[in-house]
Parts: sequence; structure tokens; C-alpha cells
Amino acid sequence: MNKLLPVVLFLISIVGYAQGAQGPQEPIKITGTVLDQETDQPLEYATLVLQSVRNPDKVTGGITDANGKFEVETAPGNYNVSVEYISYKSYKLENQNLRSSKDLGVIRLALDVSQLAEVEVVGERTTVELRLDKKVYNVGSDLTVKGGSVTDVLSNVPSVSVDVEGNISLRGNESVRILINGKPSALSGLSPEALQQLPADAIEKVEVITNPSARYDAEGTAGILNIILKQSKTAGVNGSVNVYTGHPETYGGSLSLNLRRDNFNIFTNTTYRYRSGPGNALFDQENFDSNGNTLSYQNEIRDYQRKDKSFNTNVGFELFFSETSSITNSLVFSKSNGDNTVNVDFSNFDANRTPTIQRNRFTVEDEFEEEVQYSLNYQKKFEKEGHTLTFDYQYSKGVDDENSIIEEVILGDNIALDTERTIDNQTQVSQLVQMDYVLPFGKDDQSQFELGYRGTFNNNNTDFDFGIQQQNGDFTSDPNFSNELNYKEYVNAAYTQLGTKFNKFSILGGLRMEASDIGIELVNTNELTNKDYVNWFPSIFLGYEFSEKEQVTLSYSKRLRRPWSRFINPFPSRSSNTNLFQGNPDLDPTFTDSYDLGYLKRWDKFTFTTSGYFNRSTGVFQFVSRETGDFVTIENPDDPQNPIVVPVQVRSPINLATEERMGMEFTTTYTPKRNWRLTWNLNAFQRDLKGDFTYINSQDEEIVQNFDANNFSWFTRFSAKIPLPGKIDFQTNFFYMGPSEDAQNTNKGMLSSDLGLSKDILKDKGSLTLNVGDIFNSRKRITDTRTENVATYSEFQWRQRQITLSFQYRFNQPQNKNDRNRQGRSGGGEDMDFEG
Repeated sequence: MNKLLPVVLFLISIVGYAQGAQGPQEPIKITGTVLDQETDQPLEYATLVLQSVRNPDKVTGGITDANGKFEVETAPGNYNVSVEYISYKSYKLENQNLRSSKDLGVIRLALDVSQLAEVEVVGERTTVELRLDKKVYNVGSDLTVKGGSVTDVLSNVPSVSVDVEGNISLRGNESVRILINGKPSALSGLSPEALQQLPADAIEKVEVITNPSARYDAEGTAGILNIILKQSKTAGVNGSVNVYTGHPETYGGSLSLNLRRDNFNIFTNTTYRYRSGPGNALFDQENFDSNGNTLSYQNEIRDYQRKDKSFNTNVGFELFFSETSSITNSLVFSKSNGDNTVNVDFSNFDANRTPTIQRNRFTVEDEFEEEVQYSLNYQKKFEKEGHTLTFDYQYSKGVDDENSIIEEVILGDNIALDTERTIDNQTQVSQLVQMDYVLPFGKDDQSQFELGYRGTFNNNNTDFDFGIQQQNGDFTSDPNFSNELNYKEYVNAAYTQLGTKFNKFSILGGLRMEASDIGIELVNTNELTNKDYVNWFPSIFLGYEFSEKEQVTLSYSKRLRRPWSRFINPFPSRSSNTNLFQGNPDLDPTFTDSYDLGYLKRWDKFTFTTSGYFNRSTGVFQFVSRETGDFVTIENPDDPQNPIVVPVQVRSPINLATEERMGMEFTTTYTPKRNWRLTWNLNAFQRDLKGDFTYINSQDEEIVQNFDANNFSWFTRFSAKIPLPGKIDFQTNFFYMGPSEDAQNTNKGMLSSDLGLSKDILKDKGSLTLNVGDIFNSRKRITDTRTENVATYSEFQWRQRQITLSFQYRFNQPQNKNDRNRQGRSGGGEDMDFEG
């Protein structure tokens, strides 16, 4: 209907002009931009109507393009002007004397809840926005992640990469701040696995902010990823049901419901998922003496079997006191139970590669996770457009309990070693208080003042117990490996920033202060450390618009990276007793100066954006492998006088180095025809690391290892979405991570690919989707590691190829896919331009 209306207006204008023509007149141009009032997103297909006051039958007009822009030619005269868009309140100007070309400026339309059509659905198209203080990728629906998790969605976002263990990087840097609906969340909480519990179906979109302003948390030297959960804005009762199944065994379902009336909105998204996760790893280890001669070999083959059941629900209630004020309450509850096994086969050899012993180590782990989060948001809009005050409070609590039984047997002789047991109970309680005030001022409100406060108060308790499980069930704790950690992190932050625009030039400057209070307590050994520091984080952003389709930005900000729970947990993993991972509770923050130059150019069917960036960081976290000085001694039945001795290695993070990172990234989107989309992203960077590490090796010698490393690396991603015959949508993604190295590790390149097929059925109310993740089963990390006396070759695959079939049914929603996509692009979300 929106596309037919301009044609009708054009015909009416011809008739009206023929009836009322009074001779030739020089035409004038009426221009402007139409945006969503809440989100500042452009409204495509909005209609401008110009009705002659003298002759009401004389009507002309036009529609906006993808950027919300309109340009209409008409004869000079007096007009009633209106701007209209489906489901939005009309904008009207009566009896306007238009004698020369006029720019109506930015027109913001508000949603009309009494006339909203059906439900809002996430758009199919991915858009790139280069704003003054951030670059944003708005991710549309992705066929290749149906039935997946948040990390599956993030792995397809430009500039973002997710490694085989679920660790997220932005531009190759793992120091990324993860936010849910613009705020820290328990859902992104205790471990990388926490995000994998949040299903892809719950996500409306992901925003990437590569160089945030003072408005945002200083946390995250690489930038911010903001995950926005679905929340419909549409009238009446509507929603969708989704079910899926796949191989390796996975199945689940989700239900989205929404009820909207004039003065309130109730919404919920509830999901259940069962997922098995087979994975594997191998370690080929060669041990040397102090002269570099080979002492022995050890091969280690691991098989992972993970089974997880998870339930997640998000319930919210939004109450509109008036057109200018509202309050939103929401509750998120997530619960999962995991049953994981790790089966490790060890083969030991002497210096001549003669087999000496074989053993099997089998770990059974029960894991329970539960997160609950309550959020309160109040928003007040004042008379002046953009003049707002918001207040937020959030409380969250997360629990992660792991109980592992580890059995080891020497094969061939059936000699059972002591049964080990680890109990790892983690609890995190967080509170957030936030206030933001925004005041536009000056001519045409071209300037803006902001002021805000955020307090985050996190308490993390980890109770770790390791010992021997007796045959009668008694547990004997080992005090050398058992302790309780209390970690407190309180951060009070305040910021202010001021921005203005002169013609095509924009500037925004800000300053953020963060006062941090860190407390670290190891209860059993009575070790207590306190760290208090105040830091200042300036930022400045410059922008210039060559035209409405071409712009450039230059920015600087200072940021930091605080260690998170996995980095500070001092208790070692025990799946292998010779290759351990252990956190470091004494880590200090990493500080980074970040510079960014961005450029965006749009054509009718092609969008190109590029960025050049430079980061300089001090106190960088570096994972180092070292020999602990301990050995695993195994009795050799064939030679009791010469037991098998294997040095124990541990991998831990430390504040090791100074790092300079310089890179370029390119993103292009090409839409050759309707419903086609081709996207290519390339990120290449040079990483220069400088630092020395001192440790005691297995020969009781002090080793000083230089970690200076100059490494060039890159990754690229290509995505194609095209329609096939039979009204089938097809999408495929290719991702390649280039090789990289540092002083200890050399990582080989990794190629992976996904595909998806989707077809609407049941008169477009339902959709069937088939997707295959990691088509070639090649998503593996392959690494060579060298310490002073140990060389290790390793491969690790977190999860094997996944095939998933899903069915979605929508009720009380538009049956035409294009209408759904258009509403998804224009409607946005409550937190599309979230506050920091």
C-alpha cells in the first residue's frame, strides 16, 4: 500500500495541476528527513503530502528513501504539509507559504499505539551506521543461526570473531565489553559458557561500538557489543512459536508473546533448549633436559561429551503514565543443568619413542547454573525534543556450581590411581544504579549537553575444594589446592559531554571519571589485597558530512580492561593433571589509548565503510605457559625402579606487556536486486608486544623469557543471502582466521563455513529453516607452543558440525514478508540507541 500511494498522489497532482494551472512557474524543492522519534532510525517509505490551501484537490508529494530523505518538486504556493507513515502519528503544518525551496529539516514521528498494525519482526537487511561517537552494525535475521545461541549470532557480525571455546574478540582483541540491553548483565556473567545459554531466538539485534564516548563504560579496550533482546511495540496480542531439532542431538522451542494497549505493554520471551556438544582435543608433548636433549614424549587425546538443558525467560511490563513518561519493569530468569564428560587417553614414550605406559583419565562433571535479574527503568521526556531524563536500577544474582569426579587407570595392568574430586561453587551478586540527563540547546537544537552517573557493585565468591574420593565415599580435601575466594569490585562513575554541529562539521567531547574499589580475599590462607584507584577517561570525536551519503569521523578515547571471573579464579582445572589452566587473582587493569578514523560511503545498491585504528595498551594480559616445578610420577609396572615422570605445565594470565595494535578494516554490502544481499568484511592488524617473564622451570632454574613479538594477522568473512526458485531463501557464510604467533605460540589459520535454507509456508504465517554450522567440520584451533623444556603441538575442537531444522509460526502478524521486514527496520527496539 505504501508503494501504491505515491503513484496515486502523482496522478492526483497531475489532474489538480491541469485544473488549476495559471501559467508556467519555476518549481521549488521541498526536502527533509523523517526519523523514528524514539530510535532516530530513518523511516523508509514515509509519505510527504502537499495539499494546496486554495485548491484542496491539488495534491502532490513523494516518499522517503532508505535514509529517510525526501525531495519533492512543486509549484510555489500555500500548502498544508503532512508527513505520514503507517503505525505512526502524522506530522502536520497548516497553511505554509512556500515561495522558494525549503528544507523542513529533521521530522521525528512517534508511534501511534492505537493504530499499530501487526507485530514487529527483525529486519532481513544488515545496515551500517557511522555515527559521531560510534559505528553500529544492526544485524538482521540470520538463517545460519536458527536454534543456536548468542555466540552463534556474534560469530557472524562484522568485526567480531568467536574462537573455538566461545571467547569473543572485536578486531582481534578479546577485551570486549558485553552488555545486554545497554547494561551489564548476569546473562553475560560468570563464564564464556553463560552467553551460550542465551538463545539466538531471544535476540533482536546486536550493536557494535568500536570506540565508545564518555557516555559509555570505560570497560573494554576493544569496544562494546550490545545485545538487544526482543520486545515488541505493536498493538493487541501477537507473537510467535519456534521449535527445532538437530544433529548432534539438540532440540528446543521458544515462545514470544506481547500484549500492547494505549497505556501499557506486557511482553515475554521464553525458551527451552537441550544440546549435546561433542568435542575433541589432542596434545603431543616433547620434554627436554637443560641441554636441549629429548627426555621423553607424551601424547594426550581428549574426547568431550557435553549435555546441557537450559530454560530462559524474560518477562516485562511497561507502563505509560503519559506521552512523556514511562516506567518499565523486567525480570530475566535462566537455569541450566549440564552433564559433561572428558575422556583423556595418555600414551608415554621414552626418548627413543619406545612406548612405556598408557593410562586413561575420565572426568564426570555435573554443572548447575542459575541467573536471575530484575531491572527497573524510568524515562521522562520534556517539552523540548530530545530533552530526557532516565533512571535505571538493576539487581542480578548468578550461581555456577561444578562437581567433578576424576578417575585414572593404568591400562594393561588395570592399576587404579586415586580418585580425585573437585567442587567449584561460584556466586555473583551485582547491583547497578544509573542516571542520564540529555539537554539539547542552541539554534535548531544543534548542540547537546549530557550528564550522568553509574554505580556498579559486584561481589563474586568462589569456593573451590580439591581432594581424594575414598572408595567408601569419604572425601579428603587437599589444603594445598583448596581455598575460598571473595572478589569485590565496586565502581562509581560520572561523566559529562558536550557536542555541537556547524553546517557539515560535528564535534563531541567528553570526560568520564571512574573510582574503583577492588577487594581480593583468599579465606583459607588469610590473604587479603585491596586496590583503590581513580582514573580519568577523556574522549573527543570529530565528524564531517561531505553529503548525506558520504561522511568521515575521527575519534580518540581512553579505556581499560578489568579481569573477569575466569581470569581471576586461582583454582586449577583438573581434566588433565599435566596441562592445567589457572587464573590469577592479582591481575591489574589494562589501560588503552584508542584512535579511530572511519569513512562511510553509500550508493544506491552498494555501501562501503572502512576504519583505520591504532591502540596502545599497558599492563596487557598475556596467557603464558610455564612449568610449575611439579611432576606427575607414575609407577611403571615393567620397570618399578624407573617410574614415568612428566613435568606439569600451567597456563595463566599475567600483566606482562606493552602492546601496540594498528589495523584496517573494510566492510562492503551489495544489494544487486530485491532480496539479495552480499556482505564482505576484512580486518587486518599488526600487533607489537613487548615484555619479559621470569619463572622457575622443572630443573629449579630461574628462566627469563622475552615475550617481544611482532605479529601480523587478519580475518575475513563473506556472507551471501539470495532467493532461490520456489520462494526459498538461501544464505551462506565463510570465515577465515589467518595465522598468528607470539613468543610462545604459533596458531595456524582456520576456515569455517555455514549455510541456511528457509521457506515461508502456511500462507506466510510459518517458516521452515534448515541450517548447517561448520559444514566442513574444520573449526579447530591448531597451535604449536614452546617453553624452555617442553614443546607441545595441540588441536582443539569445541563442537563438531551441527545440522538444525526449525519451524516458526507467527500469529497476528503481517503475512507479507516485505511488510514484516519493513516494520522490523523502522520499528527498532527500546534500546536501539542505548545509554551507557
